[in-house]
Amino acid sequence: MSFFKKLKDRLTTSTQEVTSKFTEGLTKTRDGLANAVNDLVYRFREVDEDFFEELEEVLIQADVGVTTTMDLVEKLKVEVKRKNVKDTKEVRDVLVEVVANMLVEEEESELDLSHELNVILFVGVNGVGKTTTIGKLANRLKNEGKTVMLAAGDTFRAGAIDQLQVWGERSGVPVIRQGEGSDPAAVIYDAVQAAKARRVDVLICDTAGRLQNKVNLMNELEKVKRVIEREIPGAPHEVLLALDATTGQNAMVQAKAFKQATDVSGIVLTKLDGTAKGGIVLAIKNELDLPVKFVGLGEKIDDLQPFDAEQFVYGLFGDVFEEKETVEEVREED
Repeated sequence: MSFFKKLKDRLTTSTQEVTSKFTEGLTKTRDGLANAVNDLVYRFREVDEDFFEELEEVLIQADVGVTTTMDLVEKLKVEVKRKNVKDTKEVRDVLVEVVANMLVEEEESELDLSHELNVILFVGVNGVGKTTTIGKLANRLKNEGKTVMLAAGDTFRAGAIDQLQVWGERSGVPVIRQGEGSDPAAVIYDAVQAAKARRVDVLICDTAGRLQNKVNLMNELEKVKRVIEREIPGAPHEVLLALDATTGQNAMVQAKAFKQATDVSGIVLTKLDGTAKGGIVLAIKNELDLPVKFVGLGEKIDDLQPFDAEQFVYGLFGDVFEEKETVEEVREED
């Protein structure tokens, strides 16, 4: 049995709803990447250098990134040689296995919620869906039985405080806020005190996504972080960077800048359902050495999903490879 079939059997017999979310959410990427790989497989009869060169182009177009593409193809070549693969059709299954292994290695996708008061600091530029994601995460944690509080620390963007308030009401969690233009660190301080007093399990802090320049933004984030650390030693326990998947390699540039300035512990990749370039997940995992903690797979409040490497790989190649395998099996039987 192929690796892909084993993967499918394992996933579809576990959580069907989650599998469907990944499959549906990665439709655009799958239609581009998996179909392109299939076309390549059927155009080449031999697994040679020309085949691998064209595969590199396919992966780069899916925003896997040049560096990660080269790493992936090198690993693929090693596996193809080790398994003595001659038929290009068999390369598909080896590719799925290599991608899965790259994503699963040292995976740390679960949130650290082991403290009496867990503080999650959200960072990211404006427009990536940060505030919306905070609301969805608050709803998810509350449904898991945790008490949650939100801190409206993005006091510079017009409407950001009201937007978070709406999400708080929708999720049924309190929001600590001050007026627009207030000192973000003061808002976070108030929120920490309120969270302690009410003994909530999780405090999620929104932050500014743009100031006069990048230096000012990073300084403001550092100030907020110092306030949290002073009040709760060891916090924040998670610093999550929200990135917009639709921006592709630009998201990588943002990630590198934030990683240099703050202790980012994980990535939340938003709007993954809205792009054909979901290969950015591979680039993030491989080049930044940061775990992807959550992915946004739709606009509904429950469409924020914990990242699962196997679910992602199945969603990435899904029914496209499955249909081809079925057709080939029928032909073999005839």
